[in-house]
Amino acid sequence: MLRSAVRAARPAVLAARSNLKQQTPAALRALHTTLRVSSDDHGATVPKIYGPGAKPGTVPSDIEQSTGLERLQLLGELEGVRVFDDSPLDASRIGTKANPILVPSYDTERIVGCTGSPADSHDVRWFPVTHDKHARCVECGSVYAIDLQVIDLEPTPVDKTEVGQ
Repeated sequence: MLRSAVRAARPAVLAARSNLKQQTPAALRALHTTLRVSSDDHGATVPKIYGPGAKPGTVPSDIEQSTGLERLQLLGELEGVRVFDDSPLDASRIGTKANPILVPSYDTERIVGCTGSPADSHDVRWFPVTHDKHARCVECGSVYAIDLQVIDLEPTPVDKTEVGQ
């Protein structure tokens, strides 16, 4: 099977080689690479997205073997914090252009699954909702809009008279 695949690809490879030889060197693009630069003296710490793993001869638990967002969610559950809000949206009414169902989001786009009003009145229809344009469910006509949650990254100034200095 491998030989037949190689035989089938051979004419295409030969044609590509002949086209490559006909081009001038100026038409070819050079590939440049640079070394990866890293520095450990700036004091930044690596986020703990990797678990410690299991000891030899044991089966690891979820917290020991999880990485990335799964680890963030498990660590949040240990602290009693819900990292991801997976609660359902308001399905008690149909959203209109004047009064859309608001989808809380920290990003400018979300994927929404509509089941109709009342809930489960039709199969789930998935569609994107952006912050600059309302989205309408094609099944029931409900309108959705992004409720952009803004995070203030500026530090709050501390009044030194309140602290006692």
